Amino acid sequence: MSKIKPSKGAPYARIMGVGGYRPTRVVPNEVILETIDSSDEWIRSRSGIATRHWASPEETVTAMSVEASGKAIADAGITPEQIGGVIVSTVSHFKQTPAVATEIADRIGANKPAAFDISAGCAGFGYGLTLAKGMVVEGSAEYVLVIGVERLSDLTDLEDRATAFLFGDGAGAVVVGPANEPEIGPTVWGSEGDKSETIKQTVPWTDYREGSVDKFPAITQEGQAVFRWAVFEMAKVAQQALDAAGISAADLDVFIPHQANMRIIDSMVKTLKLPEHVTVARDVETTGNTSAASIPLAMERLLATGQAKSGDTALVIGFGAGLVYAATVVTLP
Repeated sequence: MSKIKPSKGAPYARIMGVGGYRPTRVVPNEVILETIDSSDEWIRSRSGIATRHWASPEETVTAMSVEASGKAIADAGITPEQIGGVIVSTVSHFKQTPAVATEIADRIGANKPAAFDISAGCAGFGYGLTLAKGMVVEGSAEYVLVIGVERLSDLTDLEDRATAFLFGDGAGAVVVGPANEPEIGPTVWGSEGDKSETIKQTVPWTDYREGSVDKFPAITQEGQAVFRWAVFEMAKVAQQALDAAGISAADLDVFIPHQANMRIIDSMVKTLKLPEHVTVARDVETTGNTSAASIPLAMERLLATGQAKSGDTALVIGFGAGLVYAATVVTLP
């Protein structure tokens, strides 16, 4: 018989607060058209994107995360000292070590929390949320800060007609804490590494360092392959998350998919047969694809504008490079 005492965590976990930060510079499609042969109409019809935010040199991954985190902590009604864990999902922090989570934890005034980064692309927020839920229920932290943050403008090839218009910058954060009833459902997540070439960094950093290429690495993707996978396979994953939570599409109030492409969002809504009353996040139009930051940024905007309200039941799903995915049903803070 084990001599280890059982963990004393909360029975359940919930999202307590949300915050976001969008860089001050708004970049319309006209700026993108300076370097690619396209049109505003083509970009809008293919992606639904009209504008995106690009960070200034001062709006670093850390700085944006600190701003979003401060809002989330205030929204949760706790103090930074109560944060016991900081999880950061990003693919655009260019220091391999130390984890940017440790710097963010210090900057927000947390008291020696567990702090680490994860790399799960556009599914990163869902991965972080699941880890935070486990920490709260297991008892290793009472409150966990989950941050999705990207400066994808640093990894955008402005001459690549397929991707130059897609990406934006920003940070979104949530505080996960204890609950007396289930407010974060089971996560349906996974990976399909056989499709890893469909979204990837063009070349390793070492190729650029060694001079075998003279162009800074960027993110590239096979648009049609990604579109088909997202529309057909991710709708199945979303339905599995609904089933795991024990609800149907009719029980939903809000749908917050990764903000990759308006056509993907609209196709998923149709495939899932979401009722008219379900509010659908379409933040991609003015924010672009911000990868790990897209779901919390869209969540914050829906709540701030009154399109969604505290206590609403929301389906969230992220999917992207890996290929990886994560979907769950949550109660909005």
